Amino acid sequence: MSDLLERLRTRGWRMTAQRRVVAEVLDGDHVHLTADEVHARAVARLPEISRATVYNTLGEMVTLGEVIEVSTDRRAKRYDPNAHRPHHHLVCAQCGTIRDVHPTGDPLAALPDGERFGFEISDVEVTYRGTCPNCAAA
Repeated sequence: MSDLLERLRTRGWRMTAQRRVVAEVLDGDHVHLTADEVHARAVARLPEISRATVYNTLGEMVTLGEVIEVSTDRRAKRYDPNAHRPHHHLVCAQCGTIRDVHPTGDPLAALPDGERFGFEISDVEVTYRGTCPNCAAA
């Protein structure tokens, strides 16, 4: 499980019932839900939560830096609570399953100086694409 709830509490984020439910839905490893998926799961726990509240709460968590917006294709953005441990994503090209991966080595070191074009690099996003075992077996 991720430590999203604890990180939000430590930051002094006011934990309303709605915010808590959204954070609980997102908490865990390999979580990459769309806003609509977060809303559907949140409604199951707190039926009166609105779609707008879910979207606003996700936006606040992203602004705080406690959740990352992930866009691996032209589909809806996904929300990743694994914001404090550098990682890449492994995406199934057929079903869209996303897994966090933690390869060794520094991806910045893999980019030769001649390919940096004078950029000061601050972040790297790597997405590996392939077929998951379930789709491969089908």
